[in-house]
Amino acid sequence: MDLRVILRCVTTLVAVVLSPGSVASAQGKATTLRVAAEVNDTGVVKYMMPRFTLKHGVRVTIVAEGEAAAAQLGPEGDTPVFSRNGVTFGLTVENVDDPHMATFAKWLTGEVGQRTVLSFKQDGEAVFELPIAAETIEDSVELDGDAKRGADLALQACGRCHVVGEVNRMAGIGSTPSFAVLRSMEDWMERFTAFYALNPHPAFTVIPDVTMPFDDTRPSPISPLTLTLEELENIVAYTATVAPADLGAPIAHQ
Repeated sequence: MDLRVILRCVTTLVAVVLSPGSVASAQGKATTLRVAAEVNDTGVVKYMMPRFTLKHGVRVTIVAEGEAAAAQLGPEGDTPVFSRNGVTFGLTVENVDDPHMATFAKWLTGEVGQRTVLSFKQDGEAVFELPIAAETIEDSVELDGDAKRGADLALQACGRCHVVGEVNRMAGIGSTPSFAVLRSMEDWMERFTAFYALNPHPAFTVIPDVTMPFDDTRPSPISPLTLTLEELENIVAYTATVAPADLGAPIAHQ
């Protein structure tokens, strides 16, 4: 066989093996979900998915109505998950053989998933509430990350913009909140677990198997930051140990 033909065959094979779809399929880290418009329009799906992906490393693709999916999230679903304005929304698993949808279903109906949905707010007001007869969620959330490793990672990955602690107290960018200030916010955990989806981070952050690769025509404007889900979980565990900043009493308006 001609050498050029052999090289073309090898090149084609490598391209197929390394294509994003093939990688996702080989790793088995993807599933699909249809979401009713009245749920999707609130923004809660975009809010909760990064936290699920952080915990389990599974990418959930939201597909349009009419398209095949592993499950449907909408009114009167098989398994109630949350309510709004008297309407209960539930999850109906259509592909019971999809283990990654089973993982998502367990997360969404469990303590962490329910807490995530309930913490979602619009204009400072909670959007959803527990479905009727749902059990009360416990106050504590267990973090699996290594806080000691997280401290080093936070300095390396976040220290160029944020004051992480005394170790870089005189560094960081003045207009960027410190870890202590962020820790004082009620939604600090959501901010950290989904930071790569919050501006300006998407412009320079890469989380393998979670974020999309940068467009070759629009590369990152600064040196990219790359973190694995495990490393991010370590940073979250470290942040939980940071003492919240005392920002004083809220400003009283006359």
